[in-house]
Amino acid sequence: MKLKTVMMSAAASVALMTSATTAMADGHSITVAYFLEWPMPMMAAKASGAYEEALGMEVNWVSFDTGTAMSAAMASGDVQIAVSQGLPPFVVAVSGGQNLELLDVAVSYAENQGCVVRSDLEIDKMNASELAGKTVAVPLGTAAHYSFIRHMDHFGVALDSLSIIDMDPPSGAAALSTGAVDFACGYGGGLTSMLESGDVLLTGAEKQEIGILVFDVTSAPAAFVAENADVVEKFLAVTAAANAEWAANPSDELLGAIAQQAGMDLEAARSAISTMSFPTIDEQLSEAWLGGNAAPFMKGVADVFVEAGSIDSALDSYEGALNAAPLAAAGDM
Repeated sequence: MKLKTVMMSAAASVALMTSATTAMADGHSITVAYFLEWPMPMMAAKASGAYEEALGMEVNWVSFDTGTAMSAAMASGDVQIAVSQGLPPFVVAVSGGQNLELLDVAVSYAENQGCVVRSDLEIDKMNASELAGKTVAVPLGTAAHYSFIRHMDHFGVALDSLSIIDMDPPSGAAALSTGAVDFACGYGGGLTSMLESGDVLLTGAEKQEIGILVFDVTSAPAAFVAENADVVEKFLAVTAAANAEWAANPSDELLGAIAQQAGMDLEAARSAISTMSFPTIDEQLSEAWLGGNAAPFMKGVADVFVEAGSIDSALDSYEGALNAAPLAAAGDM
């Protein structure tokens, strides 16, 4: 399968849509993208109406299956803010010419994303070279796609030796369970379902040891941010407050609200959120994240996609795709 053809086609579509229309709030409402089966503290604020109260306008919430779909929705003007967009789909969109800005680190989740091999194949990290020639389900252009490429590079498995099928995580899990694919990569509820059919190749700690960082961002079109700075700042402040509340009191009552909004039962949400971390505003503005490491890491992600033939080229720098000013302002509220 030609990954580059698929990825560049998506990037071209995004660029065309961006030139055709710019995402703007109508002054009375905004539309926000998020993921189901992805329990985050901000979902409690979503349930309570805290965002509407802070912004003084209606917030329409629309769920998506992938971060690439979020990029397309922002390009078309259907979505103004995307919460927990995977960093790789953000990087792919920006590399393809879409004028998006990274606004915060929504969540870090090394343990909540991975590649799972069918149990009957008896392939693990010790004999992963045997994956050559196999069929894999991967949601292209996502954090799982980037991680998959890094996995295969680590194990010395050539990408062109694999049959790669573009599938969102739930579909990949279903294909894995029926034997339609030999292994699958995903995150969230899709990964949980995949684990019913096999085991991860690398744990979160093992991924981090070889430089695979896994985190999502809050993103928005640059034009929207420029013309609606107060809306963006207040939105990020509500998110940060929800994260702080969860950190201070991770109660079953609060988890129940989060689980309900994520479309999960309580124990599934508990299991998923236990693998996530939500950096504070001060932590996000530090050298470890937006104050230093984020832009070079984005460049590294883009270079990996270029080397894999998934996109034509990377930007010289991704500093221009990062805007920490609204988050800093939110910290002063």
